[in-house]
Amino acid sequence: MPDDMSRPLIRGRCEGRSSTHLEAAMSEPGAPVIGILGTGDFSRSLARRLVTSGYQVVVGSRVPKRSQGLFPEEAEVTSQMEAASQADLVFVAVFPEHHSTLVELKPALAGKTLVDVSNGLRINQEGPSNAEQLADLFPESSVVKGFNTISAWMLQVGPRDGSRQVFLCSDSQQAKSLVMQVCRRMGFIPVDMGLLSSSLEIENLPLYLFPSWHLPVLCTVFLFFFFYLYNFTRDVLQPYITAGKSAFYKMPIEIVNVTLPSVALVMLALVYLPGLFAAFLQLWWGTKYNRFPNWLDRWLTRRKQFGLCSFLCAVLHAIYSLCLPMRKSARFKLLDAAVKQVKDGLENSWVDTEVWRMELYLSVGIMALGLLSLLAVTSLPSVAGTVNWREFSFIQSTLGYCALSMATLHAVFYGWNRAFVPDHYRFYLPPTFLLVLILPLTVLLGRLALFVPCVAWQLRRIRRGWEKSKHIRFALPDDEYHNGLEDVSNV
Repeated sequence: MPDDMSRPLIRGRCEGRSSTHLEAAMSEPGAPVIGILGTGDFSRSLARRLVTSGYQVVVGSRVPKRSQGLFPEEAEVTSQMEAASQADLVFVAVFPEHHSTLVELKPALAGKTLVDVSNGLRINQEGPSNAEQLADLFPESSVVKGFNTISAWMLQVGPRDGSRQVFLCSDSQQAKSLVMQVCRRMGFIPVDMGLLSSSLEIENLPLYLFPSWHLPVLCTVFLFFFFYLYNFTRDVLQPYITAGKSAFYKMPIEIVNVTLPSVALVMLALVYLPGLFAAFLQLWWGTKYNRFPNWLDRWLTRRKQFGLCSFLCAVLHAIYSLCLPMRKSARFKLLDAAVKQVKDGLENSWVDTEVWRMELYLSVGIMALGLLSLLAVTSLPSVAGTVNWREFSFIQSTLGYCALSMATLHAVFYGWNRAFVPDHYRFYLPPTFLLVLILPLTVLLGRLALFVPCVAWQLRRIRRGWEKSKHIRFALPDDEYHNGLEDVSNV
């Protein structure tokens, strides 16, 4: 029975270890010999990708005979010393705690380029990095940090199925250029991160868990629990305490379905609120060259995440709404209403006001969800890369405010005249939609204030370089096709 470890991670179209699995069966003349120290999953995938890219590959193993069956036939598997001696460029694919076992290879690796592909077990903010420690162990070699953000799976299936960027840094420009050539030939895009001192940042990259999502997710969760408890108090707890009526069946569906649109609308308003803060600060300062406060900077850089959280809540609200007629409670309520109508002798229960309210409520809600979907799709890097900046700005700003307006109208039509009915102020708490509308209406009114001609003109001057304290002679263009700097003089 063959050893399972001798099988490739991803099989080709044919069985066995035939060279026909590879895009390139032989190395190209003049290509450097590339060595790999280590025989783990990453080494196997790396060797396969290098062979398909036309490189001659030699793998260094502590037990060459045992590791022979793990690699393509085109790759030579030999001892670590032999691999280090033959290679022009060496990938160090062993765990950082085992780097010290390679010290005996120091003479063979002297003057050669070492690529450290290791990662740490946890985020390291203090240093030194694994690459810097490797450089201390091999002072006569040129150490390049890179390929640690590329997984073995990505190497196997090719860069087209994942991120193509490879972050590289080194104190030797020549060594870094060599690794960049190898990187491009493998189909990846090298990104120069500077000196080896940047290696700590590169090593921490794969260990972060959605760093830009912490604040938006926390905000979404907080708003959900706040509105859920608020709606529970008004719609479930108040009838139970005052009239002994049990409405706890509303908790899984109805209360959640009222909470989700509340969170979605507030989160969408939070996408555009920091932009208004930034505009009014620039108007107050009379310049665009002052730095925003740190909290505003972080808020501005996380608007995409706030918008996607809003989109998620809106989609869930739409799904929950479609499921409302499927509930047993909805059927019982419909039957009870029909029986009551018969008992009361009502022949026609049609109410024009309620019909119009529901028609408008659903219509603007669908439009808001459609615009939110467009915003979410265009925020994807693959889609955003196909449009220019003006198109992207139009979608995210103009259509974004249209989505906020439609969502606000959705809440207004939902409330209709309930804000003026005393019975809807249960426990002296206003209806939920009144709380929800405060922030979106504030954002929309702030946006309208920026459209006032004198305010828009002043903000435009500031964003084109005018400063209130410099007394600069500055004239805006007559049309949008000039650069807008007709006469600029410094005092």
